[in-house]
Amino acid sequence: MHIEEHRWHSDRLNQEMTLKVYGNMGQPLIVFPCSRGRYFDYEGMGMIEAIAPFIDNCKIKLFCVDSIDEQSWYNFGVMPGERNSRHEQYDQYITAEVVPFIRRHCNDEEIRIMANGCSMGAYHAVNFFLRHPDVFAGTIALSGLYRLDRHEFGLGAEDIPAVYFNSPVSYLPGLNDPWFLERYRDSTIIICTGQGAWEDEALEDTRALDHVFRSKSIDAWIDYWGYDVNHDWPWWYRQMNHFLGRLYS
Repeated sequence: MHIEEHRWHSDRLNQEMTLKVYGNMGQPLIVFPCSRGRYFDYEGMGMIEAIAPFIDNCKIKLFCVDSIDEQSWYNFGVMPGERNSRHEQYDQYITAEVVPFIRRHCNDEEIRIMANGCSMGAYHAVNFFLRHPDVFAGTIALSGLYRLDRHEFGLGAEDIPAVYFNSPVSYLPGLNDPWFLERYRDSTIIICTGQGAWEDEALEDTRALDHVFRSKSIDAWIDYWGYDVNHDWPWWYRQMNHFLGRLYS
């Protein structure tokens, strides 16, 4: 398998950032790590090995990025608006630095990229897709939380105005701009959750997105796996193979 590691100083974040590339050709995917995660986690947790045939057979090409979650949504020492502002800088890093890098790497300046992640990575994968459907061709999101007024983030309903446009379950119901809706309808949306241990909140948020997509006539593959399916890597291996097999076999 062809693997590259790249790092540069991000002007948007004012810090060094690193990403890792897996594969030579295929549909590009940006992979967002789990909460407070790093660019090497997909490899370290076994996902690269689990989906290696799709990479080796040039079906997909992964670009695994770093997160700054500890500086944004998990930075409990600052106000919600400050967390949101730091995330907006991360948004600019991804769209203005990483996306052009991917397009150059793929020799296609207009290619749309799939967004992928598990747990907190799924949140990012959905949020980035929804905010930038001209950049992202869709999302494969596994076991994510899609609203920020969750205990995990130390935020309540009173904090939503400060983080509104990064909380998909909050902003999506009121988003009726035809420009966005047309692009959502021309995208591949896969959102999956189990119904077993540690999946209760992910299940609730996935159902909420399911309802909104249906109400807006947006075709999305919302997949609910069984009551034995836990919030854990072995199940994410199986889910990724299942969905990649449907998309890129």
